[in-house]
Amino acid sequence: MDIEIVSDKENQLLKRRELHFRVKHEQMGSTPQRLEVRKAIASALKAKVDLVFIEKLETKTGTHTAVGLASVYDSIDQARLVEPEYITQRNVPPEKPEEAEERK
Repeated sequence: MDIEIVSDKENQLLKRRELHFRVKHEQMGSTPQRLEVRKAIASALKAKVDLVFIEKLETKTGTHTAVGLASVYDSIDQARLVEPEYITQRNVPPEKPEEAEERK
């Protein structure tokens, strides 16, 4: 999986970086999971994984290339203020069955 940052724009008002990226996933076949892409972007930008939020990730028909939008925040508090709840939920790792039972 190769990630290429197409554009990187600083948004001072919202205290975040807005990224357009392209992921080539020929070895994997299907569209990579959002969490894998999130980790790859965080390592490429040397940022914490908790501060990266993938807003959009879609594979173009007939290709092994996905395009997407991501935001990298300065702090987790700022991310909670700005990001909608559904985007935050999409970027949370799924719970393991044991953890779900412990919460009940």
